[in-house]
Amino acid sequence: MTIHHTGAVLGDNRNAPARLRQHQQLHQNQHGWTDIAYHVAVDRNGNIYELRDPMIKGDTATEYDTDGHFLVLCEGNFDEEEVIPEQLGSAAIVFAWAANEYAISPTVVEGHRNYAATACPGANLYAYVESGELTRRVNELLASGPIELQRICGTAALERVAAIQAGD
Repeated sequence: MTIHHTGAVLGDNRNAPARLRQHQQLHQNQHGWTDIAYHVAVDRNGNIYELRDPMIKGDTATEYDTDGHFLVLCEGNFDEEEVIPEQLGSAAIVFAWAANEYAISPTVVEGHRNYAATACPGANLYAYVESGELTRRVNELLASGPIELQRICGTAALERVAAIQAGD
C-alpha cells in the first residue's frame, strides 16, 4: 500500500473534484493510461474518491513497478502544506479497508519515495509514514472491526460533488 501526493497546492477544497478531473485528463491524454493513475484519492477535507479499479495496476510515471500496489493519492503538496487531520484519517480508513479487502498486511504502508527517486508524498505527509503513525492508525481501525466504504453513484454522487464544490 503506497501513499502519494499531487505535489500541487489545492487551495480551497472546493477545487478538489475539478483537480481530479484535470489529473484524469493528464493521465489519459498525455500519459496514455487507461484512467487516473491511482486507485483512491483523498481531498483536504477527507472526502474519499474512487478512481482506478484496484484490480488494474496503477501508474506513477516513475521507475518503480506498481504491480501489486494499492495506490492512495492525497490532494496537496506536503512539502509546502501541513497534513489536515481529516485527510490523514480518511487515508488511514482507505488503507484499513484495502488491507481487509485484499488481505494486505497493514505493515506495508509506504510512501512513493520508498520505491522511486522522488520527494512524493512530501515531507509533511511522509513524516506520518516514517514515524509509523499512519500504520498505527490503520492497525487501530482494523482492530475495531471490518471497514466498509460506502460507494455513491449516479445522482447521489453528483449531489455530493456539487456539495463539495459548494464548500459543504
